[in-house]
Amino acid sequence: MSAVTDLENGGSGGSGGSLGARGGGVREVAPGYRASRTLPLRVEALRQWRRRRTLVMGGILAALPFILMIAFAVGGGPGSRDGGNGRITLIDTATASGANFAATCLFVSAGFLLVVPVALFCGDTVASEANWSSLRYLLASPVPRARLLWSKLVVALGFSLAAMVLLPLVALAAGTAAYGWGPLKLPAGGSLAAGDTVGRLAIAVAFIFVSQLVTAGLAFWLSTRTDAPLGAVGGAVGLTIVGNVLDAVTALGSYREFLPAHWQFAWADALQPQLEWGGMVKGAAVSVSYAIVLFALAFRGFARKDITS
Repeated sequence: MSAVTDLENGGSGGSGGSLGARGGGVREVAPGYRASRTLPLRVEALRQWRRRRTLVMGGILAALPFILMIAFAVGGGPGSRDGGNGRITLIDTATASGANFAATCLFVSAGFLLVVPVALFCGDTVASEANWSSLRYLLASPVPRARLLWSKLVVALGFSLAAMVLLPLVALAAGTAAYGWGPLKLPAGGSLAAGDTVGRLAIAVAFIFVSQLVTAGLAFWLSTRTDAPLGAVGGAVGLTIVGNVLDAVTALGSYREFLPAHWQFAWADALQPQLEWGGMVKGAAVSVSYAIVLFALAFRGFARKDITS
């Protein structure tokens, strides 16, 4: 164990031709060693791609549009039921066109379903290595700690973004095949030209991804603090749910604007006749601010942590 710890300490500050140990000394390393070449992104991405949970998550997101189509077919279409209140929502216009169907899939999944892949990919990435007792051997390779976290974070965010793009992309393709290509019918009245819908949906997906950076930061920080992947994933999802509950407490008044959950549906402003940026800018600022703090805590804590697993 002492040899492994010594290598970890050296690996934690390595760059160029030497590695600095915690004791303050400098040790020579093998010729040709470059810290920036350890754990390449393509290697980490391939490792994560081969994980069963990645394939399962992708399958669930790809299947959701077809499940909704079956539900609409069995139930007689969303427009046949308005609950008697006369209000029209995205659900009611789901079968108007492929663009409407894609927007509906985002609407029903943005609040929770799209939180899960972010928490899964970012919360499982480091904790799983510790759970498998392979984390210390990665550091003893030696892979610098900052490099290891950076590689895992970039790949985790990349898979999270891919998951968010997959759902509306499949929904748009399936919806167009089932309901045709046409303008995006707006619940409040009016419509967006068919040529503008793809760009507006892309803006909506981009905001959803940015708004979930706080979940990514929380899951990633928890992943560096525990050896239990489910604890990191569940903790991030649980605290996200708590945020949604707090946002529902109207007694908090304007304080709710400091909650990321308060802005989670601000992407709907992108699906208006006149594109509104105000809510999305505020929501993105809140989410990014929390995420920066959480990512910084993850890197700072992991750099000082005694890795024994």
